[in-house]
Amino acid sequence: MALSSHEYLATEFPERLTALRMERGRTQQALADQGGLAVLQIHRYEGETSQSTLDEIRRLAIALGSSADSLVFDDHERGPSETLRYQFEAISRMPETDQSAIRVLLDAVFVKNQVAGAIERVARQPAVAGPPVKAEAKPRRAQAGGARR
Repeated sequence: MALSSHEYLATEFPERLTALRMERGRTQQALADQGGLAVLQIHRYEGETSQSTLDEIRRLAIALGSSADSLVFDDHERGPSETLRYQFEAISRMPETDQSAIRVLLDAVFVKNQVAGAIERVARQPAVAGPPVKAEAKPRRAQAGGARR
């Protein structure tokens, strides 16, 4: 029996890989062929006797039609909250002009928060005393007839 997407996200990588592979109805051999890996390597990943590289995780995700995040991270570690996810899905069904307007608004909010964060970081920094300021010397008057020694 295949796990729901929420169930496999709550497990570790070997369990996530196995659950997602089975949910997609793939054998270890089929996944290996689609991902360009040896079937023994898939067996090792699922059996927790080997760790995959980033490139292998990428190839597995592509072969499974999922994100690398879904293989690596728990549900609460990455991605938007359920509320935001539903809002993003609703936005994706809107006309392109509305999507463009929403992107402009989101960019403005991102910039506002980045600026606020930068100001807060600067305000928390201790004041650094610069070099002492020297009093300016009065300019010398040029003497008539050239300089004397």
